[in-house]
Amino acid sequence: MRRREFIALLGGATAAWPLAARAQQPAKLPTIGLLVPGTPASHGQWFDVLVQRLRELGWIEGRTVAIEVRWAEGRVEGLAEIAAEFVRLKVDVIVTSGSPAVVQAMQATSVIPIVSAVMGDPVATGLVASLARPGGNITGLSVLAPDLGGKRLEFLREVVPGLRRLAFLGNVSNPIVVQEMGEVKAAAHTLGLDVVTLEIRRPEDIMPAFETLKSRAQALYVAGDPLVLTNRARINTLALVARLPAIYGQREYVEAGGLMSYGPNFPELFRRVGDYVDKILRGTKPADIPVEQPTKFDLIINLTTAKALGLEMPPTLLASADEVIE
Repeated sequence: MRRREFIALLGGATAAWPLAARAQQPAKLPTIGLLVPGTPASHGQWFDVLVQRLRELGWIEGRTVAIEVRWAEGRVEGLAEIAAEFVRLKVDVIVTSGSPAVVQAMQATSVIPIVSAVMGDPVATGLVASLARPGGNITGLSVLAPDLGGKRLEFLREVVPGLRRLAFLGNVSNPIVVQEMGEVKAAAHTLGLDVVTLEIRRPEDIMPAFETLKSRAQALYVAGDPLVLTNRARINTLALVARLPAIYGQREYVEAGGLMSYGPNFPELFRRVGDYVDKILRGTKPADIPVEQPTKFDLIINLTTAKALGLEMPPTLLASADEVIE
């Protein structure tokens, strides 16, 4: 989806322009390509935070910078198409979110700087050489999502006393989700929990995954991913119908009816990405900008959903929540 119409310049006509007139032509604005993995509804608010931060740093759309926005709508093939388009447009920096999007952008270019607000474990997945010195054309923020799995399981155990059977839902075409699944299974084993995995790759897989679950689990762990986030309302409804208390990694799931979430504060991550883009547009190489990690983690609880599930949320858990939605 394009935010503006492109104007075709008639190259042949410029040959006849006086040199003085050519000298007065405005210089080409630096261009930022926003490769958005999801939809305006799923990701738009975060990229708005990024654009606002850029304004604060002096990058005003149409005046000091051009911004091209494309929405992949949760499709991996869409990520590849957009990355290729940005290479053709010769944008000055590609900004995205999520390891799958970074991989597609990396496959499209090894020259254009790529900044991601969200990466799982960029070192383990080969996106960067190290957090301190990325070394290539990629930098941004690592959310270290797999390391949070054990903490989320602890929250579920507080909500479901005697929890023994856990379902894990995730998009297994995303390597970070597969890694998170392994971490969660290991943490579950330590806690004496049995894990049933619900593997999805497309939106069409979500309903059948829940149908195979039946009464085999007492709680649900949902791994964050553009595909899952784009379909969060459907997942929340199915979890409610199955009477499954569920935990997610982002507040957006809870705002859409999920029970609770624990994870990095995403608006803060996207705000910090604005500083990365600012440095790159002013000449710093991405190879020299360290990959940073989250500094703020939020626990969000939806009391309305808890009541619908017939759950009595522990007062200590409610007291420790960053926000309670009623």
